[in-house]
Amino acid sequence: MKKKSPDSVPDFCLNGLTIGLGEQVLTRLVIAQLPTGTVIDVPVHVFRSTQPGPTVLLMAGMHGDEVNGIETIRRMIRRGQLQRPLRGTIVAIPILNIYGFLNFSREVPDGKDVNRSFPGHPRGSVASRVAHRFMREIMPLIDYGIDFHTGGAARSNHPQVRCILGEDPETDALAAAFAAPFTLHAALRPGSLREAAMQQGRRIIVYETGESLRLDEPGIELATAGTFRFLKHLGMLAEAPEPAQATVVCRRHTWLRAKYAGLFRTHLRNGDYLPKGQEYGIVADPYGEQAVRLVSPVSGFVIGLNHMPVVNQGDALLHIAVPEQAAADSAADSNSDSE
Repeated sequence: MKKKSPDSVPDFCLNGLTIGLGEQVLTRLVIAQLPTGTVIDVPVHVFRSTQPGPTVLLMAGMHGDEVNGIETIRRMIRRGQLQRPLRGTIVAIPILNIYGFLNFSREVPDGKDVNRSFPGHPRGSVASRVAHRFMREIMPLIDYGIDFHTGGAARSNHPQVRCILGEDPETDALAAAFAAPFTLHAALRPGSLREAAMQQGRRIIVYETGESLRLDEPGIELATAGTFRFLKHLGMLAEAPEPAQATVVCRRHTWLRAKYAGLFRTHLRNGDYLPKGQEYGIVADPYGEQAVRLVSPVSGFVIGLNHMPVVNQGDALLHIAVPEQAAADSAADSNSDSE
């Protein structure tokens, strides 16, 4: 993985502005226009120390309906918690997908996912144009980043970090510093921000918590604390709260999927431990004629939960993270529901 020197250039240019050490700037990247002629732009906050150092991206709202990351960054900006890094630069983007945010949607108006559209194209779809503008303006500036996400499609995620584990010691150290309740080894998705970043030698981890269009207060607090630890690890903050518990590292994880269609219910909650062979729920037909008890084929922690009561065959029900000691008995894959 190639790496640039974060201390080599004291000034950098963003959106036509040259931003020097010690400066704080709010600029807006114009993305496109709505059919009404309304300009769609993305606000970008830049907080620079007087001392050179790494540049860290804090970004949310890749999917417009994922509000927990948006609220996390908003609070840190509002409380002045990012304004004076000890060294280096913080680039904070509370909402990348303005279209989706306005329409309570994961996608942009053309129905495409921005996080499957990197590196993008200046004359491509709306999602591709958003990705391209990011790659042109933001990606060249950053060294590290946290991309905040939330579970989608009526599914909630237990607080977790996702990254490639075991291939890059620096990425492993960043994930360990964040210290979310769970750290997952997650393969790169084609067209994702993480894939595009890795190809350019930038290290980005993903933080997931909660459910779309709902604020998850405990997950937001964990996101804030983890971000402070991330920045402290890079020498950009002097203090950060200690994690309340040790992170559980899981290199394997799998979705338990519905074998039958019907009404799904479970007694489990996110964070619960589910032993192999234990019943975890029931799928029943809506007419009161039949109910099928569901038994787990693996042991692990529930880190994702489907709240939709009506399910079809193949629908994801529970996301199970398999801890190291149980991995040998699992047939786990690495499907995810948001990033």
